[in-house]
Amino acid sequence: MDDNNYMIGSGIYDITGPAAEVGMMGYAMVDQRTKGIHFRLRARAFVIAERLNPKSRMVFVSADICFGTQSVRLGVVPKLQEKYGDLYTLDNVAISAIHTHSGPGGYSFYAVYDMTTFGFDNQNYKAIVEGIYQAIVHAHENLSTGGRIYMNSDRLFFSNINRSPTSYLLNPPEERKLYEIDGDTDKTMVVLRLENENGKEVGAIAWFAVHCTSMNNTNMFISGDNKGYASYMFEKYKNGNDSFPGVGPFIAIFGQSNEGDVSPNTAGPTCPDGITPCAADSTCEGTTQKCTGKGPGKTDYDSTKIIGRQQFEKALKLYNDKANSIVLSGPIDFRHTHLNMSDITVGPKYTSTGQVGKTCKGALGYSFAAGTTDGPGDFSFKQGDNSTKGNPFWNFVSSFIAKPTPEQILCQSPKPILLDVGLAQFPYPWAVEINPIQIMTIGQLVIIPVPGEFTTMSGRRLRNTVCNTLTTLNPKRFPPQTTRCVIAGLSNSYTQYIATYEEFQAQRYEAASTLYGPHTLAAYQQEYDKLATALATGQPISPGLKPLDLYDKQWSFNIGVIIDSTPFGKKFGDLYQDVDTEKVYKNGDVISAEFYGGHPKNNLMTQKTFLTIEKLNEKNQWISILVDGDWDTRWHWRRQWLSESIFTIIWSIGETFKVEPGIYRIHHFGYYKDLEQSVFPYDGTSSPFKVVA
Repeated sequence: MDDNNYMIGSGIYDITGPAAEVGMMGYAMVDQRTKGIHFRLRARAFVIAERLNPKSRMVFVSADICFGTQSVRLGVVPKLQEKYGDLYTLDNVAISAIHTHSGPGGYSFYAVYDMTTFGFDNQNYKAIVEGIYQAIVHAHENLSTGGRIYMNSDRLFFSNINRSPTSYLLNPPEERKLYEIDGDTDKTMVVLRLENENGKEVGAIAWFAVHCTSMNNTNMFISGDNKGYASYMFEKYKNGNDSFPGVGPFIAIFGQSNEGDVSPNTAGPTCPDGITPCAADSTCEGTTQKCTGKGPGKTDYDSTKIIGRQQFEKALKLYNDKANSIVLSGPIDFRHTHLNMSDITVGPKYTSTGQVGKTCKGALGYSFAAGTTDGPGDFSFKQGDNSTKGNPFWNFVSSFIAKPTPEQILCQSPKPILLDVGLAQFPYPWAVEINPIQIMTIGQLVIIPVPGEFTTMSGRRLRNTVCNTLTTLNPKRFPPQTTRCVIAGLSNSYTQYIATYEEFQAQRYEAASTLYGPHTLAAYQQEYDKLATALATGQPISPGLKPLDLYDKQWSFNIGVIIDSTPFGKKFGDLYQDVDTEKVYKNGDVISAEFYGGHPKNNLMTQKTFLTIEKLNEKNQWISILVDGDWDTRWHWRRQWLSESIFTIIWSIGETFKVEPGIYRIHHFGYYKDLEQSVFPYDGTSSPFKVVA
């Protein structure tokens, strides 16, 4: 039997945006602005086509960004069509995000997501769009003539907890009983092993539900968080410890799933003493700021490594277990449409009330501003607060943005509306209404890209809806015993959270952030069911409404680089503070050097690096061993005076892989801008230093 069912291509590309003075996306903290790089962000792409029908193909991308947006998709797909015609469209391209909260923002077309980043950041947007496009192009260009895909799955424990367990308990007891082993978070990881026709390993895709919030809201370094670290470790393992990140050829995606209420901070939320449990409303001494999720490590970096490594190790075990894997076979197919999510009538078959329901104009409740135990908000908001009297300032802001109508208040009940974003239109829409939904199949695997953050139970319900329809209407094509449905979270668009109807009643953060009202999940179930029915029966589906392209309407208050300078007698690349040359270093030590430099916005160093760690070889040549995409390095930027930049480059020697004894140095690269706005490269090195065994 020939199992070479699919042509497979892989691609990876740098999408790291401005590493200084750009607001980070995820925690919505105005003062959380980029100040350096821990490790670079990547877009990873797989193109998969039927071997006997190459035009039947799909693209799955996982990007190290906070969320997939229509802005990014509407930037990427036209570029693909310009190059490849109608081979790639909105129908067969899915762009998912790992949901790191440690990346630069400002790349959405909708105002509410660009508020804390001081508007749209075109430099970051273009870096993301171009990087994803290039990853797909690379995947297209190296398509194999045939290949196999193996699918395996198992539970991964001790890597996630539910951050709103009281809301989860509001779901029906009989429903919760179906998931007694997993409990209030999904523990199952689904892994694909992709090989070419000669059995050569091309890459892996792993889906597991856990927030990328191991790095907390005080972090200013760009980072791929726990999933980025898992990809880094898997790729190092397959490409060799001496390989450079982001080069390949083996590529490992750790995709997001239904992580809406799922935290990586497995020690749980406590008060500042680390012992006292938080109150039921996630407060300590009456404030949310003192109730934070912690662990499993002592620091954010430790926790990121632990949760990332656990995902990597489980994925590797499943990847290697070919004997218990399913070899995918069958066609590649997909269905896709656009919906006006603010105006959907939902039939009683899907609602929890058993009555006809309706979605609403988008609105955010008071508990949205409270944040979560992964990243508490400012001001005096509390999770689960259904009061509209708690904050006069925000009441004023809310009425200034858009005053909710009586119909909106009733539709969103019991949510007390803080920001009526669905009605706000100045200077352009605040929240998306026309949203894409999509289903993609590779043989027995059903990928369900969703435009937001589904909670644990919401994801389970949607998976069941889609899987039941496919296996019931076409059991030959989708055998119930081997068909697996996975949620690909934060894909193609971003519509905040999707809580169940029951969870919505508690109005904790996830419910307050469920944009379209209590029947949001039911509406998605109904509309995805239509896609599944069309797919199972081989019927086409209408493309739906045309999404809005708002690129030309964007506002930005981010200031660019005016000029770079150095103190009198210094030039760019000179040392501000050298390494301690009197000290002999060993594995486990931390060393740093500081340089006068140019602003990081002058050149993002895409597919390059702001630093290298170099070793002197036997031929008296300096050889690079690490770059700024590696875990063991990081660099920090700070402004001195008005136009001077200081780069602090830090190396944790041998933290991930032990280094050999020898002579090393730190090398810094960058670009500076002069008064005439011309940009020039520069570099500088530390003094050599010795590392012993």
